[in-house]
Amino acid sequence: MSALRIPIALHALILAAGVALATLLAGGARANGPVEAVDSISITVADMDRSLVFYEDVLTFEKISEVEVDGEPYERLMGVFGLRMRVARLRLGDEAIELIEVLTPKGRPIPPDSRSNDGWFQHIAIIVRDMGRAFAWLRQHDITYASPAPQRLPDWNPNAGGIEAFYFKDPDGNTLEILAFPPDKGDPKWHEPSDKLFLGIDHTAIVVADTDASLAFWRDRLGMQVVGESENYGPEQERLNNVFGARLRIAALRAPEGPGVELLEYLTPGDGRPFPADTRASDLWHWQVNLDVVDAGQAAENLRAGHARFVSPGVTQLPGHDLGFAEGLLARDPDGHAFLLIERSGRGNAL
Repeated sequence: MSALRIPIALHALILAAGVALATLLAGGARANGPVEAVDSISITVADMDRSLVFYEDVLTFEKISEVEVDGEPYERLMGVFGLRMRVARLRLGDEAIELIEVLTPKGRPIPPDSRSNDGWFQHIAIIVRDMGRAFAWLRQHDITYASPAPQRLPDWNPNAGGIEAFYFKDPDGNTLEILAFPPDKGDPKWHEPSDKLFLGIDHTAIVVADTDASLAFWRDRLGMQVVGESENYGPEQERLNNVFGARLRIAALRAPEGPGVELLEYLTPGDGRPFPADTRASDLWHWQVNLDVVDAGQAAENLRAGHARFVSPGVTQLPGHDLGFAEGLLARDPDGHAFLLIERSGRGNAL
């Protein structure tokens, strides 16, 4: 894995696991574009009650809200006819995720032979205070391994040396990552005194086919800021991702607030399967990055000009604030990964 080349002055910008880069800028990145914040990451699950036990009891997330919704506005928003869904919002530290169970119509399960270089791969990276304790805790709770064991990044890489990382899976087969930083790396908040083992979410990572094409979308259309790039390889990378011969080009982006978004392009091996073109929001491999914008209508026009693939027919007005926002638009990036534009004010400019 090659070191991430950044000026020493940007000391708050760090490389997260040499494999899935954790990029942090103290105080947040400043971007010129429609996206003001990464609000949360949504994960589709088959059984909400089972998933809540896992995320609350094992990973110590705190549930802060739960709703069940149906009707035409939600069908239009999610692009699924006859939709009824249950949505729970959970917090860990300063960051949040949403668990979505589509009660009807049911979607397809995650392919059991999924690999980390398949196009539908996405994970969240959870920061832990102590990798040994966290790994022992996960083993105690019988988690499913995605990496054979935690990997410590080698000291020859000055930006990532000493960082530890491990991949595992939730009850539905969604990949999750835990990261532990040595004292000289990571955002200062990860080193503040605390009795908690699981601290918060650093980023979500997605597999892309062409980094430049994805940057043209996430940076140029959505306005997120590139805060680091690297090419990573070696035995630690291979074992972390559980992909033999893995060599990745990684680009890390951030909005002014919230977790980062990392683009993972597998230079080798080239046998990753593409994102299924017929994916619906009810399928269990469907994740979405929820993005706060000031004006969803204007953001949608910008995306339409860039030939984005809309899932919603347009900006959709919701009947209330059950989901925490008034208007939204679900769309997909060039590789099929979903993102939801969220406007909280609801000024009546739906398309």
